[in-house]
Amino acid sequence: QVQLVESGGGLVQTGGSLRLSCAASGSGFSINSMGWYRQAPGKQRELVAIITSGGSTNYADSVKGRFTISRDNAKNTVYLQMNSLKPEDTAVYYCNAVIVFYLRQYTYWGQGTQVTVSS
Repeated sequence: QVQLVESGGGLVQTGGSLRLSCAASGSGFSINSMGWYRQAPGKQRELVAIITSGGSTNYADSVKGRFTISRDNAKNTVYLQMNSLKPEDTAVYYCNAVIVFYLRQYTYWGQGTQVTVSS
Protein backbone atom coordinates (compact mmCIF):
# COMPACT_ATOMS: atom_id res chain seq x y z
CA GLN A 1 0.00 0.00 0.00
CA VAL A 2 1.27 3.45 -0.92
CA GLN A 3 0.61 6.56 1.10
CA LEU A 4 1.39 10.16 0.20
CA VAL A 5 2.10 12.29 3.24
CA GLU A 6 2.14 16.05 2.77
CA SER A 7 3.56 18.79 4.94
CA GLY A 8 4.43 22.46 4.82
CA GLY A 9 1.15 24.31 4.42
CA GLY A 10 0.15 27.25 6.58
CA LEU A 11 -0.69 30.93 6.75
CA VAL A 12 1.53 33.50 5.08
CA GLN A 13 1.25 37.13 4.07
CA THR A 14 1.13 38.33 0.48
CA GLY A 15 4.59 38.16 -1.03
CA GLY A 16 5.74 35.46 1.37
CA SER A 17 7.00 31.96 0.69
CA LEU A 18 6.11 28.42 1.65
CA ARG A 19 7.57 25.04 0.80
CA LEU A 20 5.38 21.98 0.49
CA SER A 21 6.69 18.43 0.73
CA CYS A 22 5.10 15.13 -0.17
CA ALA A 23 6.67 11.76 0.55
CA ALA A 24 5.47 8.46 -0.87
CA SER A 25 5.78 5.59 1.60
CA GLY A 26 5.71 1.90 0.86
CA SER A 27 7.81 -0.46 -1.20
CA GLY A 28 7.85 -2.46 -4.40
CA PHE A 29 6.87 0.37 -6.70
CA SER A 30 8.32 3.00 -8.98
CA ILE A 31 7.00 6.49 -9.51
CA ASN A 32 6.35 8.08 -12.86
CA SER A 33 5.10 11.62 -12.46
CA MET A 34 4.52 13.54 -9.24
CA GLY A 35 2.66 16.76 -8.99
CA TRP A 36 0.67 19.29 -7.06
CA TYR A 37 -2.94 20.29 -7.55
CA ARG A 38 -5.02 22.80 -5.66
CA GLN A 39 -8.66 23.43 -4.95
CA ALA A 40 -10.04 26.73 -3.75
CA PRO A 41 -13.51 26.99 -2.18
CA GLY A 42 -16.20 26.75 -4.83
CA LYS A 43 -13.72 25.92 -7.57
CA GLN A 44 -12.58 22.79 -9.33
CA ARG A 45 -9.29 21.14 -8.54
CA GLU A 46 -6.59 22.41 -10.89
CA LEU A 47 -3.07 21.42 -11.80
CA VAL A 48 -0.37 23.58 -10.25
CA ALA A 49 2.81 21.81 -11.32
CA ILE A 50 3.99 18.39 -12.37
CA ILE A 51 7.38 16.71 -12.70
CA THR A 52 8.21 13.49 -14.50
CA SER A 53 10.65 10.81 -13.39
CA GLY A 54 13.15 12.31 -15.83
CA GLY A 55 12.80 15.78 -14.34
CA SER A 56 10.66 17.46 -16.99
CA THR A 57 8.30 20.02 -15.49
CA ASN A 58 5.08 21.75 -16.39
CA TYR A 59 3.38 24.62 -14.59
CA ALA A 60 0.04 26.35 -14.59
CA ASP A 61 0.37 29.77 -16.21
CA SER A 62 -0.77 31.42 -12.98
CA VAL A 63 2.28 30.15 -11.05
CA LYS A 64 5.04 30.27 -13.66
CA GLY A 65 8.02 32.21 -12.40
CA ARG A 66 6.85 32.02 -8.78
CA PHE A 67 6.59 28.30 -7.99
CA THR A 68 9.23 25.62 -8.48
CA ILE A 69 8.59 21.90 -8.37
CA SER A 70 11.41 19.45 -7.67
CA ARG A 71 11.79 15.86 -6.57
CA ASP A 72 14.21 13.59 -4.79
CA ASN A 73 13.85 10.19 -6.40
CA ALA A 74 15.92 8.47 -3.72
CA LYS A 75 13.44 9.68 -1.09
CA ASN A 76 10.31 9.35 -3.26
CA THR A 77 9.58 12.94 -2.34
CA VAL A 78 8.30 15.91 -4.31
CA TYR A 79 8.58 19.54 -3.25
CA LEU A 80 6.82 22.72 -4.22
CA GLN A 81 8.64 25.96 -3.45
CA MET A 82 6.12 28.79 -3.56
CA ASN A 83 7.41 32.35 -3.68
CA SER A 84 5.70 35.72 -4.14
CA LEU A 85 2.47 34.24 -2.88
CA LYS A 86 -0.80 35.98 -3.66
CA PRO A 87 -4.22 35.77 -1.99
CA GLU A 88 -5.50 33.93 -5.06
CA ASP A 89 -3.05 31.12 -4.26
CA THR A 90 -5.15 30.31 -1.20
CA ALA A 91 -6.41 26.73 -1.55
CA VAL A 92 -6.02 23.19 -0.33
CA TYR A 93 -2.98 21.76 -2.09
CA TYR A 94 -2.97 18.06 -2.97
CA CYS A 95 0.00 15.92 -3.85
CA ASN A 96 -0.46 13.49 -6.73
CA ALA A 97 1.67 10.55 -7.84
CA VAL A 98 1.38 8.10 -10.71
CA ILE A 99 2.85 4.89 -9.37
CA VAL A 100 3.72 1.67 -11.15
CA PHE A 101 3.12 -1.71 -9.52
CA TYR A 102 3.91 -4.78 -11.61
CA LEU A 103 3.66 -2.83 -14.89
CA ARG A 104 0.30 -1.27 -14.03
CA GLN A 105 -0.20 2.43 -13.23
CA TYR A 106 -2.17 3.74 -10.29
CA THR A 107 -2.90 7.31 -9.26
CA TYR A 108 -2.59 8.29 -5.63
CA TRP A 109 -3.53 11.48 -3.80
CA GLY A 110 -2.36 13.01 -0.57
CA GLN A 111 -4.74 14.18 2.12
CA GLY A 112 -4.31 17.85 1.24
CA THR A 113 -2.65 20.72 3.05
CA GLN A 114 -4.15 24.17 3.49
CA VAL A 115 -2.30 27.20 2.15
CA THR A 116 -3.74 30.56 3.13
CA VAL A 117 -2.30 33.84 1.85
CA SER A 118 -3.50 36.94 3.66
CA SER A 119 -3.69 40.32 1.96
